[in-house]
Amino acid sequence: MAVAKVLGIETEYGVAGGPDGDPITASTLIVNAYAQHEHRRIAWDFTDETPGRDARVQPTESFPPAIEIHLANTVLTNGARLYVDHAHPEYSSPEVRTPLEAVLYDQAGELVMRQAMETCNTTFDPAHAVRLYKNNSDGKGNAYGTHENYLVDRSVPFTDLVRGLLPHFVSRLVYCGAGKVGSETDEARGYGTTFQLSARAEFFEEVVGLETTLKRPIINTRDEPHSDPERYRRLHVINGDATMSPVATWLKLGVTSLLLSYIEHRGVEALPPAPTRPVRAFRAFARDESLTATTPTDRGEWRALDYQEALYELLSTFVATEGADDVAPSDEVTGLLAEWRRCLDALATTPDLLSDTVDWIAKRRILRAYQDRYHCGPLDARLRAIDLQYADIHPARSLASRARLRHLFSEDDISAAVSTPPASTRAFFRGTCVARFSDALVSANWDSLVFDVGSGPLQRVAMMDPLRGTAALTEPLFNSVSNASELVVALNG
Repeated sequence: MAVAKVLGIETEYGVAGGPDGDPITASTLIVNAYAQHEHRRIAWDFTDETPGRDARVQPTESFPPAIEIHLANTVLTNGARLYVDHAHPEYSSPEVRTPLEAVLYDQAGELVMRQAMETCNTTFDPAHAVRLYKNNSDGKGNAYGTHENYLVDRSVPFTDLVRGLLPHFVSRLVYCGAGKVGSETDEARGYGTTFQLSARAEFFEEVVGLETTLKRPIINTRDEPHSDPERYRRLHVINGDATMSPVATWLKLGVTSLLLSYIEHRGVEALPPAPTRPVRAFRAFARDESLTATTPTDRGEWRALDYQEALYELLSTFVATEGADDVAPSDEVTGLLAEWRRCLDALATTPDLLSDTVDWIAKRRILRAYQDRYHCGPLDARLRAIDLQYADIHPARSLASRARLRHLFSEDDISAAVSTPPASTRAFFRGTCVARFSDALVSANWDSLVFDVGSGPLQRVAMMDPLRGTAALTEPLFNSVSNASELVVALNG
C-alpha cells in the first residue's frame, strides 16, 4: 500500500545588493527583517538533523552538506522555515498533502520573501537595496537549489526509486524547465549553447550521490526522513528548476508524486528504460530546443517527449484502474492528467502555445521579441539581464509577472497561506503553536517542538508522523487550552 504523498519545496533565492554586497550579510538581513516584521523569532532545533545519512547500503565516497547552525533561522506561523542556507535566503514550505496545496505554499513563500525584502530595504537607500530572484544560478557558474521532498514508503528499495525515477527526471524539464540564456559550464559552452530549457541540468555530474553542492547527482541519496524512519523515507529531489509558472510547478510535483505512487504499488518492471548515460541525457535534453534529441537505452533511442508520453500512458492507466487517493483527491488528479496531456500535445506540435504555462517557453518568447526589435545576438548581455529579470520577485520589475502565466490561486488565497498553516499535516500543529505560544516555544524543527513552560525541564513534543497534528486531530485540543503549559499537560495526559 502506498503512503500519502506528503510533500513540500525548499527554495534558495538568488540575492544581490545589500550594504556591502556580501550575499551572506544580505541573506541574514532578509531573514531577520521578516522575523522582526512578524515580531517572532523561533530558533531551529538541529538535534535531529542527519544530512550525512546515505540511503545506499554501500555508499561510495561522498560528503554531506555542512549544517550552518550559526546563521539566521526562524519558523513561521504557516509552519514553514525561513533561514540562511550558505549564501542564500531559503524558504522551506510546510508539509502539505497534495501537489496543488504545495503550489499554494510555494507561492506563499514568494510573498514572504517579497515582504522580507521590502521590510529590509526600508533601512537602505536604493543604491544598496537587496534584490531577490527565484532562479538557480548567478550567471558566473554558481548554482543554488530548488529541492522537492516526497514521503515514500520505507519498504520500497532505494534501487527501485533510482531505476524508476531516472527516465522521468532527465525528461520532465520539457514542461518544468525554467529556461536560461547561454551556459555556465565548460561542457555546455563547448557545444555553443545559446539557450537551455533547464537552468540546473548543466550543473549535474553524477547519477546517484549524497552531495548537493558539488558533484551534484540526479538522484540524491540523503536519508533524513524527518519522521518515523522505520515507516517512511523522505525522497530529497535536487535536480529541478525554480519555476515561476504555478502550473509548471504543479506538473513538476504532481507527475512525480503519481510516479512514486505507481512504483510503490507496482514496482518498476513496466517503466520506460533508463538512459544508458543519464547525466549526458539530462544535459543534452536541456540544450535541445527542438525537442528532437535522443539518448541511447537498451531499447533503442528515446527523446525526452518519448519518455513523458510513455509515462503518461502508464500513469493515466494506473489512475483509471487503481485511483490515486494517496496523491490527491480524484478531481485534482483528473485535472493534473488533463494538464499534462495538454502540455505533451502542444510540445509535440506547437510549443509556443504553452507560453502561459511553461517557463522556458514564456521566457524564450520574451527574449525573441527583444531580439527581433533590437537585432541583438543570442548571447547579448541585455538578454542575460532579461533572463535575470524574469525571476525578479519584485512585482514592478518581474518579467514573469507580465508574461501572462496562468494562475491557480487568487492573491487572497496566497496572502492567507503566508500566515495560515495547511490543515492537512502536522504543519498545522507547528504553525498554530508558533502563532499562539511563541513566548514559550524555545525551538522547533520538522518533527518536534521544544517548550519552556516556566517550571521544570524543557518539554519536547515529538511529531514523528507527518499525517498527525492536522486540524481535524488537534483543533479541539487548541480550543481547550489557553497557554503552552496547558497544551503540554493535555498532550501528556
